[in-house]
Amino acid sequence: MMHLRATCPAADVEQVLGCLRGATGVTGLVHLPGVVLDPPGDLVEADLAREAVDGVVEDLQRCGLLRGDGALVLLDVDTATGRPVDRAEDDAPGEGVDAVVWSQLVERAESDGSLSAAFVVFLTVATLIAAVGLITDSQVLIVGAMVLGPEFTALASLAVAVVTRSARPARDALKALAVGFPVAIALTAVAVALLDAGGLIPQAYVEGQRPLTSFVWSPDAFSVVVALLAGIAGTVSLTSDKASALVGVFISVTTVPAAAEIAGAAVTGQPDRAASSALQLVLNIGCILLAAVVTLGVQRAAWKRMDRRRRAVAR
Repeated sequence: MMHLRATCPAADVEQVLGCLRGATGVTGLVHLPGVVLDPPGDLVEADLAREAVDGVVEDLQRCGLLRGDGALVLLDVDTATGRPVDRAEDDAPGEGVDAVVWSQLVERAESDGSLSAAFVVFLTVATLIAAVGLITDSQVLIVGAMVLGPEFTALASLAVAVVTRSARPARDALKALAVGFPVAIALTAVAVALLDAGGLIPQAYVEGQRPLTSFVWSPDAFSVVVALLAGIAGTVSLTSDKASALVGVFISVTTVPAAAEIAGAAVTGQPDRAASSALQLVLNIGCILLAAVVTLGVQRAAWKRMDRRRRAVAR
């Protein structure tokens, strides 16, 4: 379930209530006239079956809720019980766990996919950890770097922007990736150069004797398959609000380790491995983005059909 909180001028409240009364998947409708102080207006609240949220939000937008001083807030509900709740969930077509709340997804894409200091710091630190893992041939550090890397959020945001044809979020996500990775690679290269100057780079690293981490700079068909599958799984985990599955996605792709290997190999005189790592990075980013766009496109088409069913039931 999700909780809807709408504020609107008193003159528009009957239209808003008309959209919500009797709508499939809506329960616990509340109207508090005149309680909103700034801007002045009425407060309308309701609980929605997750699978009905997107259609209800579209109806409210058609009713003019967001014109003028109207506003809409959606909140996830951890626990909801009772006959009205069960009835709302039973009436709404589909399953809540499969529902895609596009308004929430677009908002998350706009906030999570933009360039920020936190994004650059996390990506840089993850790349530095991956570089140490490659130098010491430590799979544990490589996995830790994969989990820490924030690049999937930017890729997911870019995919959402592509599917919804939103230019500004797409530019923001592209900027985050275009700035974040070069900065992380450059700073990692500086760190590896300092280690090299101090004689701390093992000869085994320079000679490529790294049996546990050599997959990072050896892209193949399996790299493509894994990246595509990770893109699908990651997208479904985001749209279904199952964030726990993202950990598995993070440790399935080698974007951050590949970025670290570009820096490390370039500094230590291994241009071929730097080039193959760059190919690994591009393959992972491209395949994840392609899989995410296709997955979102399929989900959007499926839920449009589901929304038509919801509207038919409401009639």
